[in-house]
Amino acid sequence: MNILDAKNIFSYRKFWAHRFGVAPELPMSRDEMDQLGWDSCDVILVTGDAYIDHPSFGMALIGRLLEEQGFRVGIISQPDWHSAEDFKRLGRPNLFFGVTGGNMDSMVNRYTSDKKIRSNDAYTANGEGGKRPDRAVNVYSHRCREAYKDIPIIIGGIEASLRRIAHYDYWSDKVKKSVLLDAKADLLVYGNAERQITEIAQRLAAGESIVDLKGIRGTVHFVKQVPAGWTVKDSSDIDQPGLVIKPKNPYLMEDETVCAEKTKDEPDSSVIESKHARISNDQRNKTVIRLPDFETVKDDPIQYAHASRVMHGETNPGNARPLLQKHMQRYLWVNPPPVPLTMSEMDGVFGLPYSRVPHTEYGKANIPAFEMIQHSVNIMRGCFGGCSFCSITEHEGRIIQSRSEDSIIKEIEAIRDTSPNFTGNISDLGGPTANMYRLACKDEKIEMACRRPSCVFPGICENLNTDHAPLIKLYRRARALPGIKKILIASGLRYDLAVESPEYVKELVTHHVGGYLKIAPEHTEEAPLSKMMKPGMGTYDRFKEMFEKYSKEAGKEQYLIPYFIAAHPGTEDTDMLNLALWLKRNGFRADQVQAFLPSPMSIATAMYHSGKDTLSKVSRSASDMPIPKSIKQRRLHKAFLRYHDPKNWPLLREALKNMGRANLIGNGKQHLVPNWQPKEGGKGDKIIHKGKNFRTQRTENNQRRVPNKKHKKR
Repeated sequence: MNILDAKNIFSYRKFWAHRFGVAPELPMSRDEMDQLGWDSCDVILVTGDAYIDHPSFGMALIGRLLEEQGFRVGIISQPDWHSAEDFKRLGRPNLFFGVTGGNMDSMVNRYTSDKKIRSNDAYTANGEGGKRPDRAVNVYSHRCREAYKDIPIIIGGIEASLRRIAHYDYWSDKVKKSVLLDAKADLLVYGNAERQITEIAQRLAAGESIVDLKGIRGTVHFVKQVPAGWTVKDSSDIDQPGLVIKPKNPYLMEDETVCAEKTKDEPDSSVIESKHARISNDQRNKTVIRLPDFETVKDDPIQYAHASRVMHGETNPGNARPLLQKHMQRYLWVNPPPVPLTMSEMDGVFGLPYSRVPHTEYGKANIPAFEMIQHSVNIMRGCFGGCSFCSITEHEGRIIQSRSEDSIIKEIEAIRDTSPNFTGNISDLGGPTANMYRLACKDEKIEMACRRPSCVFPGICENLNTDHAPLIKLYRRARALPGIKKILIASGLRYDLAVESPEYVKELVTHHVGGYLKIAPEHTEEAPLSKMMKPGMGTYDRFKEMFEKYSKEAGKEQYLIPYFIAAHPGTEDTDMLNLALWLKRNGFRADQVQAFLPSPMSIATAMYHSGKDTLSKVSRSASDMPIPKSIKQRRLHKAFLRYHDPKNWPLLREALKNMGRANLIGNGKQHLVPNWQPKEGGKGDKIIHKGKNFRTQRTENNQRRVPNKKHKKR
């Protein structure tokens, strides 16, 4: 299939129920359905989040898209999962239940990286915790099945997406089956899912059975046997576990030197696959890759790491093949990723008639996630950075899908004209990253053939277009709109790309930084950085120099806020010590820090579970890489990031002595921690940075430095 052959999602004939028109907000009760004149819902979406009718929230986006197709869509938000009764509140859906845990994985939402229960939930009214169950997709699906046994159940969202095959589960420290099996659902959709959910709804409405919906890109289902005409290729033929030799470019295909030239002395063991150059495209398009079965990967971390490597090699929609994995007596079939949306389709999705506010059921309740994004605009999706610890690529894909400039401007104007508490400031123009808008491979054929997991590691690919001109043009047009006072950029900045465009850095620093700018070096040391697939600190230093230069030219006092990860695979105690010394030299004191959390399916999670460097081939005889797993070591690594906190000093003193670095204990500027301990109950230390009082706010996904309430910012 050519990647350009996908049917436009807005070209389907509308379902007959489109005559009911557009709902002011998708109904959450029978009374609302009655007001709309509905006797039933065609689709009911069940979500672990409060229902906010905004395109940043998955259920609203999917719900409005299905409404545009002509379907009547109801929402069951944060139901009482202790029985099936609450799942009957809207009656029996005519087509299917769509189930998601919400915008966040329910386990990440509830537990910290130290497996402690969080006290709040940003996606719930008034931030109240405990409004969704653990492993919400499983629980909700079971209750839907209890409510109406004969109704198809389709699961999706990030929780299902990252659990589509056998996966390591950090919270139970076990490899679990595909969530499709555990949830007892009929079909799984992964990624953002607009293309596949539209086709599914249209085909079910046309009278097809859910069991007939096989082979749809971006879906996972079970098969009784391999369909006729398909060739099964064992994963060991692609990436047979062997010697661990560090590759120059991870996952580089020998027949894909168009994307990144293979050096003469690069060993063949760094090549994921070389045999495909000798088979025809027709053969290739009818080949399914058989992964090690669940029972094997469950008990063998090396085979798990091998399966992870093969899976990550099949993520480009242009060349990915289906995956097959046996689960007991059933065969899981993972179809290739969906074809990315075109710009016009992206514009259509974001231009649907959202109310852009929480459902009226919540009254004046504060929903923290909504407060954060209500005046922000999503301009693109996807990420080609390929950071090993991140799950964006596994979920959204690495091909950037951008909206048109006109579409984005129209949304900014809608915020300005309709938001009741808009003050003239747009909080963000971004997405998974701030500055990948409209960036892509220079040649579509090269992009379709490429198998590199990252376009920017170990260096920026020569075939990547890094022109920031469209983004600069967008910024200038947006801030020139009447009634717009300030447009901030709050999404994570890829500074390794930004330094390729000094004009962009100048534009950003001069007009779109509100005193501080967050960036993510993640570490200072080469060993962990290489396992993260992140650039070295030399790139950070280049960006910092440009940032300070353009801030000075603009006459502004602005600061960079770098944030870091503790306890990432490949990190040793000495790496964290060196990072702490760098923080001290540069005057950074983090209030809250992030420890690595092994999310399902990520490359770093395969490292964490197997103890091997999965960026190279793995073998049982290969040296184990350092994996900070024990509670004590994870606490120590976090303590190094908070070297200034007196509560951490005893732990750090003990560690420094054990490391032979007792010379860093003392009361001088050259020391990391003092040799004295304050009395309990004393005042906490005041954080001083360049003559101003600051505190650093940090969540699992975000960090920022803001002035203390008592300190007035000039």
